[in-house]
Amino acid sequence: MKNAAYFQGTGRRKTSIARVRLVAGEGTVVVNGKQLDDYFGRAGAVERATAPFTVTNTGKRFNAMIKVEGGGVSGQVGAIAHGIARALLQVDKDHTKTLRAAGLLTRDPRAKERKKPGLKRARKAPQFTKR
Repeated sequence: MKNAAYFQGTGRRKTSIARVRLVAGEGTVVVNGKQLDDYFGRAGAVERATAPFTVTNTGKRFNAMIKVEGGGVSGQVGAIAHGIARALLQVDKDHTKTLRAAGLLTRDPRAKERKKPGLKRARKAPQFTKR
């Protein structure tokens, strides 16, 4: 482990961007000034956001201060997990294999497809009438 005041990582998912700072501590996670449980009310969101800590067994070693903006709940949860994983790599490069195997280091490229002209949505066409 490097001797730094904090370790940081940037995570992205859909249109959400999360800036994560890890500081040595007892494992509290603060998102935009609120506790993680209070910020996400959805079931399973906290577990998915803190998955990098679970995979690497570093949950009680660091406090995470996170600023997240843009997107919805699902995108923000993914961005936070991506940012925490990237910050943990700065702590110790030995976590690379476990984080990569869990799929937490790869940025998920899926995003909303743009609307095309003449269609109702990205792919939905208006109903065809013969006469």
